[in-house]
Amino acid sequence: MATLRLEIITAERQVFSDDVNVVVAPGIQGELGILPHHAPLMTMLKPGELLIRKDSEETYMSVSGGFLEIRPDKIIILADACERAEEIDIDRAEEAKRRAEERLKTHPSELDMAQAQAALLRSLVRLRVAERRRRKSVTGR
Repeated sequence: MATLRLEIITAERQVFSDDVNVVVAPGIQGELGILPHHAPLMTMLKPGELLIRKDSEETYMSVSGGFLEIRPDKIIILADACERAEEIDIDRAEEAKRRAEERLKTHPSELDMAQAQAALLRSLVRLRVAERRRRKSVTGR
């Protein structure tokens, strides 16, 4: 099966670098499914789940935005933040979700409302990715 190189980089570290078969990323216009020999493209990413498939193995990551560039030989993701499922602290994500929901209940200004909604979205994505890992370890798949 054909592969292409995927590199995921944040300001702090290189999160991922390997040859993969498929990448599904949360583009601002919708989900992007990327296979080898994809046309060159550059787009922004919104917070969401990143799916990486290599052979029969699927890896999920939480990405909180950034940029994605598809080159003929590789995909480069420059992420604001990106976490592998096993790196997500579920208690911390639950607490962030609770805080964001509380801020939204207090009817803050428009700026605070947008920040609270973004924080809530990030925490929900992190929890969804962590839950996928938990289910995978329970079912063994």
